[in-house]
Amino acid sequence: MKKVCLIIGAGAGIGGSVGAKFAANGYHAALCRRSDADGLQHLVDGIESNGGSASGHLLNAVEAGAIEKLVEEVEQIGQIEVVLFNLGAQIGNRSLEGTALKTFELGWQMACMGLFRLAKAVIPAMEARGKGTILVTSATAAVRGNAGQHSHAAAMGGRRMLCQSLNAEYASKGIHVAHIIVDGAVDAPDTLGKMLGAEMFEKLRETRGKEHDGLLLPTEMAETYFHIAHQHRSAWTHELDLRAYSDLAWWNHAP
Repeated sequence: MKKVCLIIGAGAGIGGSVGAKFAANGYHAALCRRSDADGLQHLVDGIESNGGSASGHLLNAVEAGAIEKLVEEVEQIGQIEVVLFNLGAQIGNRSLEGTALKTFELGWQMACMGLFRLAKAVIPAMEARGKGTILVTSATAAVRGNAGQHSHAAAMGGRRMLCQSLNAEYASKGIHVAHIIVDGAVDAPDTLGKMLGAEMFEKLRETRGKEHDGLLLPTEMAETYFHIAHQHRSAWTHELDLRAYSDLAWWNHAP
């Protein structure tokens, strides 16, 4: 039976790169994203052209029952040994007055409720098998709330605490939960590219991205994700932060 790495939030950045890394090492990569079926198929085709195994799944993670149904379907492909929860919840800088209640709640739905639902769906089978890994991409906002980040900071802070609670309950049962703080800009068109726009994104890449290593490179980040998923249980990483060598750490920045 195939071993599966399920990726929720598979764009042309962290999620797609992690999927490619696991597929290159014998996993079936089940790639999920909310929209852009063509982009999703492009990721699948790329993995398969390199001899890997992959499938693409469109998923609205805030839709009732969608995550649970997805997990059932993917378990038919093979045992889900690794899950990457890679959904973002960034809505941009907004004042308190400019943050609608529905917008604030949507951030929580994506960052916290989605992870909670995923955990409830995948952990029973992992617990029965006595092993499993849940990798959770997070952000600087999980450890520092800045002005204009009411929704994002609250959502990511909740994500971090949920990871700690899951660890407290399930680490002793063989389930490894790792909270990965992305403390910097990622060289990815689906995230930074959309925030900045294509022209500004390319200008930034020319000075800080690519061979300059001043942006977090998704293919290199995937190496870390893969390493964490294969750590010996006597030395598990439960939280770490990733940033480019030239960036100041979050605790050295003025708020």
